Amino acid sequence: MKIFINADSFKEIALKTKDDLIRYCEELDIEIASDISEADILFSIGGDGTFLNTAKMTDIPIIGINTGTLGYLTEVNPDDLQKALKSILSDNYTIENRMMVEGKIIKSDGDEITIPESLNEIAISKNVNGVVRFDAIVNGKLITSYIADGILVCTPTGSTAYNLSCGGPIVDPTAEILTITPIAPHTVLNKSIVLSKNSIIKIKITELRDNTSAYVLNDGIPNKLESGDIVEIKKSDKITKIIKLEDRSFIDTVRENLS
Repeated sequence: MKIFINADSFKEIALKTKDDLIRYCEELDIEIASDISEADILFSIGGDGTFLNTAKMTDIPIIGINTGTLGYLTEVNPDDLQKALKSILSDNYTIENRMMVEGKIIKSDGDEITIPESLNEIAISKNVNGVVRFDAIVNGKLITSYIADGILVCTPTGSTAYNLSCGGPIVDPTAEILTITPIAPHTVLNKSIVLSKNSIIKIKITELRDNTSAYVLNDGIPNKLESGDIVEIKKSDKITKIIKLEDRSFIDTVRENLS
C-alpha cells in the first residue's frame, strides 16, 4: 500500500503530525508516495479547509487527520494515527461517497470561465459595501429576484459549513440533493430551497451598485463577477471518497460538534 500526505504547512501541530505519520509508516512498512498518482490512499492533515483542498487534488480515497477545530470531515485524532493505519492495513474501514458541485461563469460577452469541482459549496458573495441584486433560476424557471449579500449552492457535505451559518438546513452528507440558501436577503423569500440533484441552477447578476463587488467562491477560491454575468451550477460527475474508520453516524457527528 502506498499513501500520499497533504498537510497544512502553516500549523506546527499539522507538521508534527505529518512527521509522526511518516515514522509510523516506516514501522509498519507502508510506502509513502512522492507522486499523488502513485498513491492508494491520501492522508489530509489539518482542518476541514485542508480537506477541501485535498479533495480537489485526486479521486482516490481520502482520510482526514484532524488538527483543526470542528472536524466534520477530518474525523481521526492525531493520537489515533497508529490505530488508523492498522485499521487501513487490515481493510477495517468503509468508503463514503460524497457528491460535489461544479459550474461555470457565463460572461455578458459570451466568454465562459470554468468553476472547478467543490465538495462544500459554490457561493456568490459581495465585498464589504452594498448588496447584490440577482435572479435565481432553476431548470429555466425564475424562483425570485433577490437583493442580498449573496447566495449559496451547497452539497449535503457543505450543509454544516457556510450554509449552516446562514440558517440553512443540516443534511445527511450521503444524500444527493442541492440546497440554495440566500445570504442576508432583503426579500420575503429568505429561506433555503432544497432541490433535486439533477437541477441546473443559474444565478444572474442583475445589478451591482456604487462600490459593490461580487465574487464566485468555490470552497473559498474567488472569481470576480460583473453585472450581466450568469453563474451556472450543477452536480458534478466527480465524487469525493472519504474513508470512515469508526461506526459513527452523521447524527453522532452533529451532536458532538454542535453540543
